[in-house]
Amino acid sequence: MSPGTAPSPLRHVLSHLLTPLLMCVGMGLAYLGAFHNPQPHDLRVDIVGSGPSAQVLAQTLQDKGAGALDVRTVPDRATAVDSLEQQHVFGAYIPGAKPELLVASASSDTSATAVEKVFTKVAAAQDAPLKVTDVTDLAKGDPTGQGIFFLLVALSIGSYASVAVIGGAGGVLPLRIRALLALGMSFLVSGIGAVFAGPMFHLVDTGLGGVWGMAWLYSAGILLIGVGLHTFLKRWTTLGVMVLFVMLNFTSSGGIFRPELQPGFFGALHAFWNGAGFVEGTRSHVYFAGNGLGGHVLVLVLWLLAGVVLMGVAAVAERGREREAVASGGGAGVGAGVAAVGGAGAGAGAGGGGPEGEGELEEELEEAVGI
Repeated sequence: MSPGTAPSPLRHVLSHLLTPLLMCVGMGLAYLGAFHNPQPHDLRVDIVGSGPSAQVLAQTLQDKGAGALDVRTVPDRATAVDSLEQQHVFGAYIPGAKPELLVASASSDTSATAVEKVFTKVAAAQDAPLKVTDVTDLAKGDPTGQGIFFLLVALSIGSYASVAVIGGAGGVLPLRIRALLALGMSFLVSGIGAVFAGPMFHLVDTGLGGVWGMAWLYSAGILLIGVGLHTFLKRWTTLGVMVLFVMLNFTSSGGIFRPELQPGFFGALHAFWNGAGFVEGTRSHVYFAGNGLGGHVLVLVLWLLAGVVLMGVAAVAERGREREAVASGGGAGVGAGVAAVGGAGAGAGAGGGGPEGEGELEEELEEAVGI
């Protein structure tokens, strides 16, 4: 192919098919790697009692678990309930003629189920039925506690799909305008999320204002990071934000399985990824009297600040490109060079006028919603 010749339609299509293939590989590795075989490890549970029998039971479970459980003893039921409400443990077993298991399903329904399976076998060995008591009251519209995760999905799609539009169709606009559009969309997306969480589906019964605030921090962080990345990644931005905010984000959020049921990689991400900040922050705010809320909000704020910094770096890079374009125009062509910068920005942003720019934007939008 000679220089300056446009690629053939087939070659153009083949080059763009690389993105969905990479998405397929990435989604398979992320979702199957995180969810295909949940096994407990270091799952913290309590045995209620201080006598020798409680100590023997705790040690036996610890030894038989081979790393699956982290078992300790507590002196009484009140201490066990407090530990559950502080999210320090995932179950507390009260042995006796009528054994009882205390859980906090608002912390994680799947973790509570895993604990229940363990102690159902313990009670069966004593030939006694197991009574299960949930110390938390889930919202009427979210009986499994997993609605928060699906709210996270909705917020994420609204946010990173907006990145494709702002970065593509808005490529001709100054970066400050794109930043304002990103912030505006974050308010709209988080507002829609608050409507879903409250009056529409009743995922939360209290604390809706705090949920909206965390949703805004989460959405704004994604939008600013995505729009900033678009300056450098262009049409690969969609893949980039999907890696950050879908593949690694949904799988490490704790919305389906907490880190104690996942491979260590995803458990490590859970400590500082923004999806985990939103999910755990919402749980803490709505169900656990704000215990640990400050740390989760800090995670969301740091991701937002990362977006602000990235937008600043993008602004410097775009100004540098403009200066280079003006300088390359030379002398009498400076004015034309300045005008060309706008056109170049539109083309680079994959959203300038003309059929080719519109086609690039359509492809980017299709990829953005293709989860």
